[in-house]
Amino acid sequence: MSERLEVSFPGGKRVDVRIRGFEIATDQPVKAGGEASAPQPFDLFLTSMAACAGFYALNFCQSRTISTEGLGLSMLWERDEKRPLEAGVRLRLTLPAGFPPKYRDGIVRAMELCAVKKHIQNPPAFTTEILTEASTGDA
Repeated sequence: MSERLEVSFPGGKRVDVRIRGFEIATDQPVKAGGEASAPQPFDLFLTSMAACAGFYALNFCQSRTISTEGLGLSMLWERDEKRPLEAGVRLRLTLPAGFPPKYRDGIVRAMELCAVKKHIQNPPAFTTEILTEASTGDA
């Protein structure tokens, strides 16, 4: 199975990506020559981790008919300025009032199923190919 994403360059520092009928716009901050008209690509990477963990927490509650009123999640991205590729992620889950204590470990285990996290822990192999305009890229 493969998933094809199409990238376009609409001007300035903007880079847009189409996936499954959705277009996701990105830009760079003004200080980097962009217009700050959309999130940076790295912001979307961070967002995908938080959203994925949040989905699993939400799904855990919904599948057990536990109220999600008051359910909250924040994520801290902590990196060393001297070694920027060494970073840590801290997820902070706020449970709704009345959340059954017997499910505390279970909701954490559910969040550990996040597909984004699993792909970071077991990274894909990257290959870059150069194509000419006449190439289709569908090899």
